[in-house]
Order: sequence, then C-alpha cells, then structure tokens
Amino acid sequence: MQRPPMEDFSLKETKPHLGGGKITGDKLTSTYDLVEQMQYLYVRVVKAKELPGKDVTGGCDPYVEIKLGNYKGTTRHFEKKSNPEWNQVFAFSKDRIQASVLEATVKDKDFVKDDFMGRVFFDLNEIPKRVPPDSPLAPQWYRLEDRKGDKVKGELMLAVWWGTQADEAFPEAWHSDAAAVSGPDGLANIRSKVYLSPKLWYLRVNVIEAQDLLPGDKGRFPEVYVKAILGNQALRTRISMSKSINPMWNEDLMFVAAEPFEEPLILSVEDRVAPNKDEVLGRCAIPLQYVDRRLDHKAINTRWYNLEKHVLIEGEKKKEVKFASRIHMRICLEGGYHVLDESTHYSSDLRPTAKQLWKSNIGVLEVGILNAQGLQPMKTKDGRATTDAYCVAKYAQKWVRTRTIIDSFAPKWNEQYTWEVYDPCTVITIGVFDNCHLHGGDKSGGSKDSRIGKVRIRLSTLETDRVYTHSYPLLVLHPSGVKKMGEIHLAVRFTCSSLLNMMHMYSQPLLPKMHYIHPLTVSQLESLRHQATQIVSMRLSRAEPPLRKEVVEYMLDVGSHMWSMRRSKANFFRIMGVLSGLIAVGKWFDQICHWKNPITTVLIHILFLILVLYPELILPTIFLYLFLIGVWYYRWRPRNPPHMDTRLSCAENANPDELDEEFDTFPTSRPADIVRMRYDRLRSIAGRIQTVVGDLATQGERLQSLLSWRDPRATALFVIFCLIAAIVLYVTPFQVVALLTGFYVLRHPRFRHKLPSVPLNFFRRLPARTDCIYVMVSTVDFFPVSLVRVEVT
Repeated sequence: MQRPPMEDFSLKETKPHLGGGKITGDKLTSTYDLVEQMQYLYVRVVKAKELPGKDVTGGCDPYVEIKLGNYKGTTRHFEKKSNPEWNQVFAFSKDRIQASVLEATVKDKDFVKDDFMGRVFFDLNEIPKRVPPDSPLAPQWYRLEDRKGDKVKGELMLAVWWGTQADEAFPEAWHSDAAAVSGPDGLANIRSKVYLSPKLWYLRVNVIEAQDLLPGDKGRFPEVYVKAILGNQALRTRISMSKSINPMWNEDLMFVAAEPFEEPLILSVEDRVAPNKDEVLGRCAIPLQYVDRRLDHKAINTRWYNLEKHVLIEGEKKKEVKFASRIHMRICLEGGYHVLDESTHYSSDLRPTAKQLWKSNIGVLEVGILNAQGLQPMKTKDGRATTDAYCVAKYAQKWVRTRTIIDSFAPKWNEQYTWEVYDPCTVITIGVFDNCHLHGGDKSGGSKDSRIGKVRIRLSTLETDRVYTHSYPLLVLHPSGVKKMGEIHLAVRFTCSSLLNMMHMYSQPLLPKMHYIHPLTVSQLESLRHQATQIVSMRLSRAEPPLRKEVVEYMLDVGSHMWSMRRSKANFFRIMGVLSGLIAVGKWFDQICHWKNPITTVLIHILFLILVLYPELILPTIFLYLFLIGVWYYRWRPRNPPHMDTRLSCAENANPDELDEEFDTFPTSRPADIVRMRYDRLRSIAGRIQTVVGDLATQGERLQSLLSWRDPRATALFVIFCLIAAIVLYVTPFQVVALLTGFYVLRHPRFRHKLPSVPLNFFRRLPARTDCIYVMVSTVDFFPVSLVRVEVT
C-alpha cells in the first residue's frame, strides 16, 4: 500500500479575520468573537390582519412566501384564519444574494394553485443594520399591494434588518442554505442545536437476605438467587450458600440510572429448580424517585421490601396474597462517583454526579467552528456526488450541533460555543458528519449519518488566553487504509479565571474520592460504561431534532476496546519510545564503564568521588540537572495542539489483512479459513508475549527464593553472606564502601572478564516455579511459512 505524503496529514496554523479583526500574534485586535463575521439578511414574519377571503366559504388558508432572487422560503399555513400569527424568521446569506429586491407575498393555500393575496417589496439598499446585534428592532405593519402596485385589503407585520450570526434570531432562523430541504422534519434536522446529556447515577443494590420464601417443592433445599432488572440492564446474584427459606447473599449489584427516572428497579427472587428452569418465588418494583442518595462512603439504612408472588389463573397474572415473603436490601444512588461514559483517555468531565460536591469552575473554553475545506463526497443525490456536512462538539454534559450546510464540499459555519471548565486535564471532541436525514428522515431507520472525521484537543496543552487558529486534518481509518476526508478550521481559546485554583487542581485526584475509597473493578467499569453510553445515545436520539445514535457512539468511542493488531503495534512502539531513554542511558553508562571515551570516564570518576565525599550534594545535583534540562527544552516547546499522528498510530503501514481484522464484526463474520489464519497468528504473538511475561515472573520468583529455603544450599549461602556483609558494613565507613563499589563498577576493561560475574551466576542458579507448570509438548515444532510472512508484514 502506497504511503500518502506526510504533509497531507499535518496541522496548519492560519490567520483568519475573527470578529471583524485580524489576529496579531496571539491576540485579537477586536475581541468581538472567535468566528468570522458573516452578514445575513433577516426577515421576521410576525402576523397579518384583515386578509380577504378567497375560498367559496369566504375564508382563507394564508401563508407567507419570502423570495430573494433564486431563494424562496415559506411559513406554515393556517386553515380558515384571516388574522394569522407566524412569528418565523428567515435568514439569507449575503454571500449568496444575487438580487436587489426582497419580496414578501401572502398566499392562500389551495389544492390546485395557491391564490395570490398581496405582497410587500423591500429595496436591499434601504434595509437598516442592527447595531449592536442584541438591540431591539420593532416590527412594523405594511399594507399589501397587488401585482400592479395598488393597495389592497390586508396588512402584514414584518421586521427586516441586516445582521450577523451573533444575532439572537440566528439559531432558530430558516436559512437560505436549506432551500432544497422540504418538510418540517427536514428543516429541524439542519438547524443548530444545544443538547445536554442526561444526569447519570450509579445505582448500588446491596442484596443482604430474604425471609420466609416458600418454594413450590417443599421436599428439596431451594437454590435461590436474586435477579435485578433496570431498563435494558439485568444482573443476578450468585446462588445463596444457605439453602433454606431464609437465604443470605450480601452481594452488590451496580447499575446506571439516568435522571429523570423513567423505569423502576424490578427485583425477583428465583429458585433454580432444574437446569434452565427457574421458579419465581416473589417480585417487587422499586421506583428510583424514592431511593436514598449517598454523597460519601457512609453506609445508609437498610430496608425490608415485601415480595409479591404472581400466579397464572386462566392465562392471566394475578397476585397471590396468601403469604408475603420479604427481602432485606440497601439501595442507594451513588452521587460521589463520576459515571464514565467516555473513553478514560479522552474524558471531558471528571466531576461527581452530585452537584453539591462540585467545585467552582477554573475558566472558560470558547470554540469557534469556522469552516471546512476539501470534504470528500459522501453520497449521491440526483445522479451527482454531494455532502451535507454538520459538526458536533462534546465537552462535559453539553453537546452542540451546528447547522447543516447543504451540498457543499467547503461549508462555512462560523458558529461559536462556550463551555465552563472545571478541570484542565480534560478533552473536547469535535466531529464532522454527513446529514442523511434531510427530507423528513428515514422512516425505516436504515440510513445513518456518515462520519467524516473528528478532532480532539486536550485543554492542558493550551496556553491560557491565547487564540489557537488551526486547520485540522480529518482522518478516518478505512479497510483500505487511513484516508484524509478534508480539513476543519477551528479557533480555540482557553481563558483561566483563577490561576491559583487551576494549579491546585494538579494536586487533586483525577476522579472523585469515592473511586479510591470504594473502587469499582475493571470489569464493572467496562460494563457500566457500556450501559452509560447506551443510555446517553438513547436519550439524545429522542431529542428534537435527534442527535442520532451513530453520532453519539462515534463521539464516545464505543467499541474502542476491541482487539486490533494495529493498536497493539502502536502501543508496543509507545512503550519502546518510553524505554528508549533508559536504554540510551544504559548504553552510555556501559560505554563509560568500558572506557570508550577515557576523558569522559575520568570526569565521571571525579564527579563520583565528589558526590561520595559530600553525599549532601547528591540530591541537589540531580534536581539541578533536571532543572537545566527543563530550561534547555523550553526553546523547543510545542506551539501547536497535538493531533493524530498517523505514523505513531501505525495507520500508514498497516497491511490490508490487519485492517480487515480491525473492521470485522464481533462475533466475526469472516470465512473459517481467514479466522483460522488470524487465530494462528494471534497464538504466535501471544506465545511470544507469554514467554516474556514468564521470564519476568521467573526473575521475581528467584528473588523470592533467596530466603524461602526452596534451595537449602543457596539460601544457606545467602544467609551467611548477609551476616558477613552486615559485620563488614558496620565496621567500614559508608564512604569507603561507596568508593570501592563505584571504582569496581567503573574499572578498566583490562580488569574485566568476559564470563558472567559471581553474583549473576548465583542469581541465575536460583530456583523458580517454572518446574510446577505443566507444558504440553507440541507435535509441530514450526510455524507455517505463510504465517511468518504475515507477521513480518
């Protein structure tokens, strides 16, 4: 696969005109905004009065048509109403205006042809500007004219003005970009919108015990467990060890609940009568609105809940009230945890659920979504390729969606959004999508908004009060390799309100205290995160207009934990990059010991002698050296936000089979021969990892065996050595021991032997627990040639 040129994936710094001003250095000459000003002609259609009747009955079904050149927008129509009220706003981009006159026409809705009722003309040169943008502009009554220009019956209340996207009417306005979109659902799908994630809680259900359970078969010991269901989540306890009518568990079940709470917690106590056959001994439903809320680690009170048993009578479920069993539980909503719904590496919010535990914000994040360039065609419409792009930005609980720009490979949004920042070590995610639901949506649900790419910016990498204006490449990994889908132009500013509070955050735990006082297991966190993402995507998909499931899952990195050969290689190279510094120091020290550069070795001897004779200088020397390194690297500090590195991600040189494996479904949908080849490859790689892990374990077990008397002779030698060493070190000054040890390590090569040293020989002879591991001797002692070839690739 041919590698794309690196400059295509680079981050480019730009100097746009923001807010009517131009960036000078890192500052704005005009602090009006973080977006380029775009001029719009706004038309607010308020209402009409005394409209003439056009129907046979003397009534009318009026609506207003706003026409400017080739662009035309219409209000909704009212049936049988001569004094309608619309209160709708239309916005026409000045860049696309090719006319000098604005026409507002009132028409009567009809089955065959709409009747003309009157119109009003406006000369664009006489329309006023709204300065400042939030100043009130009162609408006026205009008398309707016929086609000849004569006054007719009826008046129309309008307000017409020139403004920018900062105008308060901008978000809810009908835009000229939407001229090709039909239907109210289609119009709703193109407007900008702000969403809030539902408030998520961890629900802890501590099942303690039950009393007076009556199994159907009284001649056997019941095998009882408790099943808990909350929405789509279902968990169960283990089978109670006390096989009686009063079983005990004392087991925790954890769920994710979203506020407002829509579904109750349903608990059922069941008896394992036979394999795959369970008998329900009782049920109870608990509304979450009445559950206690816990803010810290203090235990809350337990409660007894009555269990209701249902029996089938003539095909209908009815309550059996002969005898009431009870279950003892402690149920609470945990407000001291942060419910993780994002990837832990890209979290945008780390606050606990309970608002009472929040601390004051430390600053404000402002993002201007300017435009995109070079977007790839995502679909075909009317026989030609097109893209209807919009952006989604997610930070903390606030999601924003820009308006959709219809049929453009270089859309201009110029929309600005603001978020409060509570922790600098958080990440904002901005994604670009192609809108596939413009004409009333896909009723079958088969069409999905296509992902064009996304950008992540970590706030801690930004300098405060600096405006970052960069063009970010939109990169997507396809089965054919990494592909650039275009570029998105952003303006970002992180403003700090309190430098002291922000510095104090670096001394605080990353997650709320409950994560450390009562930590959740890794498997619990993975399961709960999956449930949280499903709840968030479901709630946001029910908004109007909906933020669709595929968009939410892409922004939250659903499925990022799946196995990938490419990511495994990338993580291996990351580890090697971290260890490369230690390896370089080790090589440098080995050259010192072997006198590769005698002058440097002599200087090291002198420095070592000084530090041993004056040990109080050791720590100050180390920290002074680190200080000088930090000051030296300041001149090469990064000036741009970090972005995806295709080489570090191993996306450039991944072979087609590895990419196909990464895009495979779970469970797999590939043929058996391909799955077998991949399984064999995975076994070979896992075998190597297994060997390395075993070698590390062996070294640790040899250290443990020094005093375990596993080898009585080796332990006896080590114990005698420790006694002699203790006596020698007691009578010998520490400086003498340090000097002798250092000079021995730095001795000249002529005093060295090629054979391993005595301590190393002794250590390698120590026993490990490898003798206790059974090893199956394979009948095949080689790998297939094709497998080796795949690994090398």
